[in-house]
Amino acid sequence: MRCFITGTDTDCGKTLVTLGFMQLCLERGLKTTGMKPVAAGALRTRDGLLNPDALAIQGLSKPRLPYEAVNPYCFEPAVAPHLAAKLAGVSIDLDEIGRQYRQLCKSHDAVIVEGAGGWKVPLNDTQDMAGMCQRLDLPVVLVVGLRLGCINHALLSMDAILSSGRPLLGWIANHVDANMSLAEDNIQTLKQRIKAPLLGRIPRLDQANAETVATYLSLPALC
Repeated sequence: MRCFITGTDTDCGKTLVTLGFMQLCLERGLKTTGMKPVAAGALRTRDGLLNPDALAIQGLSKPRLPYEAVNPYCFEPAVAPHLAAKLAGVSIDLDEIGRQYRQLCKSHDAVIVEGAGGWKVPLNDTQDMAGMCQRLDLPVVLVVGLRLGCINHALLSMDAILSSGRPLLGWIANHVDANMSLAEDNIQTLKQRIKAPLLGRIPRLDQANAETVATYLSLPALC
C-alpha cells in the first residue's frame, strides 16, 4: 500500500489517519512505515529537533527506522514549512525526499506519506505539497476536519487534487469540533459532492491511539 495523506488545513487529523492506516496495514501482517517528509513544530532534545507527530509515526513503524528516515526535514518553529526552512537556512529538496521515499519502499510493504498543512502549502519558492505528491507518484486520501467552514475547504481541496491529475482514493471525516452544529448534515453534503468514497468517521477522541483510530477507518479499495 502506498498513499499520500493531505487535509483541509492544519490540525485536521492527518497524523491520526496516518497512524490508523499504519495500524490496519500492520494487522494485515505488512511491513509498515509512515513518512512525514517535512515537519514544522519541533522540540529541541539531546537527539536534535524532534517533531511529536513524526515520533509517533516512527514508533509505530515496523521494522523500526531511524528518525531521519521518517522525517528528513524537521524545523523548530510551528510556521509554514517554506518559512521555517528559510529561517533555518535550509532548502527543501524534493529529489532528496523522493530518494528517501524509494528507500522506504524497498524495506516496507506499506508506506503512508503524510503532508504538512493542506494540499497547496508551499515548500520553497517554486514547489508545494501538491508537487511533492506528484514527485512521489502517490494517490491521495483527503482528511476533512469537521468544523464550521469545512465544506468549502473540502471541495476546494478536492478540485485542486483532481485538477493536478492525482487519484483521490477517498476521504475521512474527523470530528475536530465535537460541538459542531449539524455535523451529520455536513457529512451528507460532502458525501454527495466529493467524488470519492468516505473511508471513515473519527469521533472526537480524548485519548486517541492508532488501535482505536483504526477501528473507525477502512483502507482504500485500491490498496
